This record gives sequence, C-alpha cells and structure tokens, in this order.
Amino acid sequence: MRALTVIPEKAGSLEVTEVPDPVAGPGDLLVRGIAVGICGTDREIAEGEYGWAPAGHERLIIGHESLGEVLTAPEGSGFAAGDLVAGIVRRPDPVPCGACAHGEFDMCRNGQYTERGIKQIDGFASELWTVEADYAVALDAALGRLGVLMEPATVVAKAWEQIERVGARAWYEPERVLVTGAGPIGLLAALLGTQRGLDVHVLALGDEGIQPAMARALGATYHSASLPEVAAEIDPHIIVEATGSAQVAVDAMTHNAPAGIVCLTGVSPVGRPVTFDAGAANRNIVLENDLIFGSVNANKRHYHQAAAALAAADQEWLAGLITRTIPLARATEAFTPGHDDIKVVVEL
Repeated sequence: MRALTVIPEKAGSLEVTEVPDPVAGPGDLLVRGIAVGICGTDREIAEGEYGWAPAGHERLIIGHESLGEVLTAPEGSGFAAGDLVAGIVRRPDPVPCGACAHGEFDMCRNGQYTERGIKQIDGFASELWTVEADYAVALDAALGRLGVLMEPATVVAKAWEQIERVGARAWYEPERVLVTGAGPIGLLAALLGTQRGLDVHVLALGDEGIQPAMARALGATYHSASLPEVAAEIDPHIIVEATGSAQVAVDAMTHNAPAGIVCLTGVSPVGRPVTFDAGAANRNIVLENDLIFGSVNANKRHYHQAAAALAAADQEWLAGLITRTIPLARATEAFTPGHDDIKVVVEL
C-alpha cells in the first residue's frame, strides 16, 4: 500500500512510499484510510526538527489527524464494518506513571508516552491502518469527510474541559471569551465557545479573507487590533491563546478580567525573547486570582467530547475549515502553506 513517510530528523525525506499492508491483531480494527489533516506538528517533523520512527525502522508513517472506515472489527468490540472512526494519537507510557495509569495519558508525567505518526508508532497517512479497538472513537456517519477535524477538535475539547474545571474552584458564570488566532484550533475553540452560549470574540491579523468570515459566520465578533486594545474593550473572562506568538501569550497573561482564566494552546518558537514587566504580571495574577495554564493533546474522554461537538456543529461551517484537499500521490504539496489556508487535508 501507499503511505506518506519520513525519515525523522532528516529534512527533505518526506515522500509517498510503498509499505507492507498492516495486519490487524486480535483486538484491532482494520481501517481503510479516508483522509488525514496536516498541521504544524507534521510540518515540523517533515522539516527534520523531531520525530521518532518505530523501533527497527528507518521511516515513520506520518499523520495523526485521522479519519477512516472500518473494514473488519473484533467481535464484541462495539465496532462494525462501515463505521466511521478516528484513532486516538497518544498511548500511555509503559511504566506507567500515575496519570497514565488512570487513563489521563495526555497528562503523562515522565514523557515515556508514544504517539501515532509522531513518536515511535506509525501514523495514519496510509491507505490502510490498524488501531486497537480501545483507541478508536466512532464518529457520526453524517459527518462524512468532515470527521477529519476530530483530532484538532479534541485539543480544544480538552482545553474547554480544563477551563470549566478550574472555573469551578469558585462561583463562575463567565460571559465573554477571547480566542487569539483564527487557524483550525482557534476557530474550533470559538465554535465550542458558541456552543456554550458565550459571547465569543476572535482576534487575528487582517480584516479580509476566509478567517474573519469564518469567525463572523459563527456569530463571533472579529477583531484585528492588538490584544491589549481588545481586552480593554471587552474585559475577557476567558482567553484561549492559539497563535503560538510569545508576545500574544504575554499579552493574554497580562490583560484579562479579575479571576480570569487564560489557556495557552499555541506553542511558541524559542529564541525570540519579549520584554514585559514580570513583577507587575505577578502582582496582578496574585491580587486578581487569575489562572494561567497550558493544554496539549487529549485522552479518550476528550475524543468523545469532540465527536459530540462536531456532530452538533453546522456542517457547512465545518466544511469551510477545510481550505485545500490534496490526493495522496501529491501529499507533499500539503506541507507548503497556501494563501488563506486554514486546514489542509490529504485524501487517502
């Protein structure tokens, strides 16, 4: 079969190659790959920044934003041929640490977890793949190819779950959320904010193009001014940072409502220092009971939350997130960003 593979830590090695067909184990689903989404993590692996091949292999099958159709399933697994499924990305570490032992492998304490398409396990960018039934999640069949948005939706489902858990530390009735960034994570975070009945504001660069249009189509208010200016206007109770800009992250931490919650989901590049008054930031965080936390990855619970959120969303709006679809034979084209791209998908 064909698969999109890379030699980890070797830039320029990304290509479509022939690999052996997978063999389903006793507890596995055999899945026909439909599509994979491409994200910044995939691009960084393709650029040789990191990535780990399976033991004994030179190449890694890339792709962690999966969508497939079940071909065969073990009896009693809860799955059947024809089911639309996504595979969970992370696997718990073998020790296991306390978090992994409790099914919270997204919060692994020792870093010995493995991840499909990233770290030591082949991913989903292949014509066929297998997945343990316990690490597969069914999607509403009505979603069709839009189910490829499942994995990024899990990231924001976890972020919102954590925001609400933290908010429950005291009386909590938030009204306004500011989402910084209008890429897939930012717009999906805004979607889940609107599903919670909040007054959603999205901040990104520029007033024209598909990203502002997608934010406004949700009923969100779109802004292109600086975060301090927007925060002064709306006084956000929640900020979800999804740009990865160090300056925006600092602005988010220092411009929110009293007892505000700031969730950082964007990963900033290193070596780009910013200047800010750490003393003033510390003083305000303490005196206002603010909360700042980071969130990444997702466990099985978040996959089910994301599946429900996607099923409840407007499908026409979801379809607008997918701005380019590329066939597997030309999959390397998906790694060159295009104008106004939101989500680029490879058809398998």
